[in-house]
Amino acid sequence: MMPESPIRKLVPYAEQAKKRGTTVYHLNIGQPDIPTPQSMIDAMHNLDIKVIEYSHSAGILSCRQKMCDYYARHGIHVSPEEIIIGAGASEAILFAVQTCLNPGDEMITPEPFYANYNGFAISAGVSVKPIPSSIETGFALPPIEEFEKAITEKTKAIMICNPNNPTGYLYSKEELEVLRQIVKKYDLFLFADEVYREFCYDGTTHHSVMNLEGIEQNVVLFDSVSKRFSACGIRIGAMVSRNKEVMQTALKFAQARLSPPSLGQIATEAAMDTPESYFEEVIGEYLQRRNTVVEAMNKMEGVICPTPKGAFYVTPSLPIDDSDIFCQWLLEEFSYKNQTVMLAPATGFYATPGAGKKEVRISYVLNVENLKKAMKCIEEALLAYPGRTL
Repeated sequence: MMPESPIRKLVPYAEQAKKRGTTVYHLNIGQPDIPTPQSMIDAMHNLDIKVIEYSHSAGILSCRQKMCDYYARHGIHVSPEEIIIGAGASEAILFAVQTCLNPGDEMITPEPFYANYNGFAISAGVSVKPIPSSIETGFALPPIEEFEKAITEKTKAIMICNPNNPTGYLYSKEELEVLRQIVKKYDLFLFADEVYREFCYDGTTHHSVMNLEGIEQNVVLFDSVSKRFSACGIRIGAMVSRNKEVMQTALKFAQARLSPPSLGQIATEAAMDTPESYFEEVIGEYLQRRNTVVEAMNKMEGVICPTPKGAFYVTPSLPIDDSDIFCQWLLEEFSYKNQTVMLAPATGFYATPGAGKKEVRISYVLNVENLKKAMKCIEEALLAYPGRTL
């Protein structure tokens, strides 16, 4: 059965709260309020074409070339033939799962994980096999032994998100080396969602799976312009792999849906020339936001909140009985000074039944002033919530 999105399933309750005149701070979804680069807007405004045509099923060649130039600046060297542009990273992931796994196969992923991985797997008849990570370690990569315990004859791939959604954890070079060893030993595919590559904090560095030696034919990278350029509605992502057979097969799925969005590709091509100064400013802003949330959460009694090194999410543990009930209660019954907060219950980011009941995902995508107001709402809500466990 296709699962509900933990990010969007409470939308009707938020809409009702707004109808009552309550201000709702949306920390449930990774929709940044950072301005989209002007180059993307200009590319659409200045468009001089008579017909909006289908593109190549793999994407417009000049757009893929621009992506190659972008990757080269990040030490990843690929050719346009090794890229298929999708309608967001979501479509790219679905193509890869359909290409590399058969119905009945299994895909291992550390949990909590981005909820839609489960949906993509179900769409392809594939099972997600979770390996728990722990809030006590900040959601670090589980030990290699836990992966090996989970591997069966049906296991065909390992899926990671780096930096991680929903935890913000940034995998180290050493942790990626552990994955390299497992993938090589068991000849598995390594799927890596690296859409938050730019967003790394505290002097840390992102390391791409594309640069892991000896498993070049096993690696499939997923990327997106949604978060990088604050352009979620453009719906452009990419599947990248040096494995020719994988890419040839994935192209058949791409042909079946004809082509990715042409206007989105035009805007994306323009975005690829965005200067580093844009990211420096954005990262500085997100760092302030992260610190605002983490410091405020850790001052609340009974809350455990790791300090994420990447992305713009954090998954704290709260002194509550059930995160699904709490998040709905926030919208249905609670308000502080006519304000409330929309959060994503963490249960939807786990495949293990009963896991995540005390955790929520917070997306720190609002400005600092609004985040401070949202944190005050959460503080007051935890004191008033009937299911408080302290």
